[in-house]
Amino acid sequence: MIRLDGVRKTRGQGAQRYSLQVDGLVLAAGERLALVGPSGCGKSTLLDLLALVLAPDVAEAFELGGEDIARLWRARQLDRLASLRSRQLGYVLQAGGLLGYLDVRGNIRLPRQLLGLSDDGSVERLAQALDVHEQLGKRPASLSIGQRQRVSCARALAHAPALLLADEPTAALDPVNAGRVMQLLLGEAGRRRVTCVIATHDQTLAEAAGLAVLRMTCRRDADGGVTATVERSV
Repeated sequence: MIRLDGVRKTRGQGAQRYSLQVDGLVLAAGERLALVGPSGCGKSTLLDLLALVLAPDVAEAFELGGEDIARLWRARQLDRLASLRSRQLGYVLQAGGLLGYLDVRGNIRLPRQLLGLSDDGSVERLAQALDVHEQLGKRPASLSIGQRQRVSCARALAHAPALLLADEPTAALDPVNAGRVMQLLLGEAGRRRVTCVIATHDQTLAEAAGLAVLRMTCRRDADGGVTATVERSV
């Protein structure tokens, strides 16, 4: 499903430099992975690379679902990248990213509408599975934080993506609700056989949810900048 070799992304210079270095990462279809590390270590940067919204500076190999992503970036085939993003990826943003002028039904349905997909009952089924069915006619502002996160999860799954990315989807929740949202999200993703990469600072929560762990660590370099690397736990 995913293969990264020799991928690099750098921002800033000198003491303000941040570099992400991925020497090798392979993720099989249907696998579920937690990207674990402290705030500021680059979890969101790696997610944005996987989401095809951030171009790598260097990529010896970058494959996603059989597509040569490194070649597409080098050739600046932005339309093809945009098509892959909209059809193959679902992204749960840390802040939810719901549109305030749409009700819950409209927010969940939005990815399907943009792709021209017909109403097949997915919106209602996901709302029921993620326990927001009674909120379908409400606007996001009237929902609790936990409800907004569950709606965001439903929206990310509505168009049946191959890959689900989630950036700290439970960070604003108390431990009980965090565990509940995580289990609901992973349960629905598992039923749909979706590959998952979930960024979190909470390794205990990730392990309790049965996720494999990809740990991010940072080192301070001679120029004062920071280099982040990833290491998959065995």
